[in-house]
Amino acid sequence: MPADGGRDAESGKDHAVTTIRIISPVDGSVYAERPVAADSELDRAVVRARAAQADWARAPVAERVRLCLAALDALLAMNVEIVPELAWQMGRPVRYGGEKRGVEERIRYMGSIAEASLAPVVPAEIAGFRRYVKREPLGLVFVVAPWNYPYLTAVNSIFPALMAGNAVLLKHASQTLLVGERFQAAFDDAGLPAGLFSNLVLSHDQTERLIASGRVDHVAFTGSVAGGRAIERAAAGTFASLGLELGGKDPAYVRADAKLDHAIENLVDGAFYNSGQSCCGIERIYVHREVYKPFVEGFVDLARQYRVGDPLDPDVTLGPMAQARFADHVREQIAEARRKGARAEIGSAVAGDRPGSPYIGPEVLTNVDHQMSVMREESFGPVVGIMPVHDDEEAVALMNDSAYGLTASVWTRDADEAAAIGDGIETGTVFMNRCDYLDPALVWTGVKDTGRGAALSRFGFEALTRPKSYHFRLGT
Repeated sequence: MPADGGRDAESGKDHAVTTIRIISPVDGSVYAERPVAADSELDRAVVRARAAQADWARAPVAERVRLCLAALDALLAMNVEIVPELAWQMGRPVRYGGEKRGVEERIRYMGSIAEASLAPVVPAEIAGFRRYVKREPLGLVFVVAPWNYPYLTAVNSIFPALMAGNAVLLKHASQTLLVGERFQAAFDDAGLPAGLFSNLVLSHDQTERLIASGRVDHVAFTGSVAGGRAIERAAAGTFASLGLELGGKDPAYVRADAKLDHAIENLVDGAFYNSGQSCCGIERIYVHREVYKPFVEGFVDLARQYRVGDPLDPDVTLGPMAQARFADHVREQIAEARRKGARAEIGSAVAGDRPGSPYIGPEVLTNVDHQMSVMREESFGPVVGIMPVHDDEEAVALMNDSAYGLTASVWTRDADEAAAIGDGIETGTVFMNRCDYLDPALVWTGVKDTGRGAALSRFGFEALTRPKSYHFRLGT
């Protein structure tokens, strides 16, 4: 797998970098180019953020939420321009309309629970004492955002951080630089205090040096395992808290009692939407032997209906991967699996599908096992392996046979059985009869090499604040 896991790895030294280019996967052209911020500009941004945050932390939660919702409205108003802009930057077809729905759902929900989540916690009363715990903002939050869902992943931390009273610095992925500019314009339009949010174009070296400087209080990073380790090394000794969402190899288990047409439709979408470039996308499927054959037949038939091509064409359902090297990694996994005996159920070439090209068609592999990298190592592309199992126990053992643990889905008509199976799966989220979705009312987290920390729900606010106790003796 490429070092950045299909996302932006903040690692490596690049002192000579002065500009960053977006190379469009659509046609290989330079879509946009921006100068890297001077170190003096970065220093000014930190100073301004600290100054703005002191006043912002004293503002009522309702006022902070109001301005964040105003920024959301400004962002939504840009969607007509954002959709084709995303297609050019990272290849998602325009027919899917960008990330507007999920962005709005998450921000409005976090705004609706902000006051309750950030309210003081008052323990049982003791005569003669006043006791409570306040949630104080951490201070300066540094968000390092990925390209694959460049708005959705960023809002998970940016907006709750601001609602909680923090200042935010954003370093967006080089593949989607324009997203950071859109966020900046939205906050400026909303009238957010100057300096409270700053979008910065930074090199990897600048990113690491900022984290290591001790000038930020929390780092929210979405990217590869290698990138997460680089973040941890940079933060060592600073005592900054970290939120790390790293890799994924999310499994699905289809039980014999599953409603097959529903499972097929949703798992095909979960595997191939966004060309498989989703941290919680379906990358491996285990199916009970009793329904294995009809499931595979239906899955393959539906996968063959995808149309690969120019993402600006409204009829295209699968655009190019964000970079050619990501597509080449998928090709290598498929080739290795076939050498070891896997069967490629689709295998038909699509226009432009060749080594060195970001265009690659969907692939379904059967006759797979866990000696193949496609069943254990992150693919982050449009390929999925399907494997028969005898029972729940075998399915759980195989689902856990991975270094990652972000989500897992169980497809069954029995919620009690799904819960019992979920208790045995090493994962951050257990789904039943759905997949590849973030519910903002539930915490977004992972285990093992997927990382650590929490986003969304009240737990997301807790991760972006610190508790402060008040213990008063009265009447003395």
